[in-house]
Amino acid sequence: MSELMTLVEVGGPVAGMGAGAAYLRARHPAAYWSAVGMPASAVRLVGSYGSVMHSCGLTVQPSRLRALAVRAATRREVRPVPPRRGMLRPTSTGLRIRLRLAPGQEPADVDASAERLRHAWGVHGVYVEPVKPGVVELRLVGFDVLQRVRMPRKAGGGFLRVPVALREDATAFVRDYRAIPHELVLGATLSGKSMYLRHLITGLAAQPVALAGIDCKRGVELAPFAPRLSALATDAGQAAELLPTLVQEMEDRYDLIRARQGIAPTTPDEEITSDVWGLPEAERPVPIVLFVDEVAELFLVATKKDEERRDEMVTQLIRLAQLGRAAGIYLEVCGQRFGAELGKGATMLRAQLSGRVCHRVNDEPSAKMALGDIAPEAVGAACTIAPERPGLAVAGDTSGGWSRIRTPYLSLADAAACCERTAHLVPDLPALKPFRPAVSAVRPASLTKPRPATA
Repeated sequence: MSELMTLVEVGGPVAGMGAGAAYLRARHPAAYWSAVGMPASAVRLVGSYGSVMHSCGLTVQPSRLRALAVRAATRREVRPVPPRRGMLRPTSTGLRIRLRLAPGQEPADVDASAERLRHAWGVHGVYVEPVKPGVVELRLVGFDVLQRVRMPRKAGGGFLRVPVALREDATAFVRDYRAIPHELVLGATLSGKSMYLRHLITGLAAQPVALAGIDCKRGVELAPFAPRLSALATDAGQAAELLPTLVQEMEDRYDLIRARQGIAPTTPDEEITSDVWGLPEAERPVPIVLFVDEVAELFLVATKKDEERRDEMVTQLIRLAQLGRAAGIYLEVCGQRFGAELGKGATMLRAQLSGRVCHRVNDEPSAKMALGDIAPEAVGAACTIAPERPGLAVAGDTSGGWSRIRTPYLSLADAAACCERTAHLVPDLPALKPFRPAVSAVRPASLTKPRPATA
């Protein structure tokens, strides 16, 4: 009887501690990782490092000098040696450790064993990043950081750089217009595409940048941001007038570059290798970011007259995509589908959009449209995005790299309020004044409360 009472007295607190740990892990994974997961994973990594590296095929035979020294000092069998590791550096989401690769090894060898390392060390994910020749950094993530997105404090923002989402390796996904000037964003309804767009607009709103929009859904997506927009077209007719104006603005900027750098007026635009960033700051025109929401609406036609207008608009979009970067004009093209079935020029335009972000789509061909030509292995990841995770997407670029990202929630009211606060930053562009949207003095009641669902 006394033994039974002792078991009850001991088992009660132990069960309570187990339930508390389970609750902490489910509801507060970051706190659980800091208190329990990180110490356990660190001990497991240090204690099993050599054997795990050997099991993963990441060990090499020691040099002859080292083998002779081991035999002379210990007279035991010489074993293969793993990559030399640095100190463990804990973070709020995991651990970081640098490895110095042995001669003959490459980062791809470690990357191929990432899944094995994840299971061996009991972490949520292992990601490999080359630091310099012969050195890689392992990023161990202790829990699913995309379940509840919290952007890191140092996200790496700046001029024309917007931290818009969180990567699965707990680093910020930064939309850098100087590095990737044009981007295609695809996603089905309620996939989080509009949330991605809100973060881009609010991130650029506080910068000396001109924002223009084409929203053929009568402006329902972009009209709330009207105070910060320099131009807004809400139907195909207005878009047919705005796009030639942007093309003319681009050509005027090329003329400015010619005049400043002494380029002959007869030089074709395609042969001009410089850009507006080579001009003095006082003469440099303000960058323009054009947001095109639901791009398929620009391709749809009903009559012969509409077909002629469509061809003109598509040609102008292609010209902006091909030549706009050097003139400081950038494109953000959004839609649900984007492929050859849209009509003439669609494939050519898509080829100019080097950045790709694919949210949840309704079929595999849509994912192939976004990622198939730059990162085929990412198509499967895009097709497995669950509907209950809005904002989750697969981001890739023409380098072939890709990663899962998720955009944090941002209400439409907060995004609209940000554009109102920064309305005084709208630059003076005479060419776009006729397209400046009218701003109502009274905010619609629908924008006074945040919406619970992600658009």
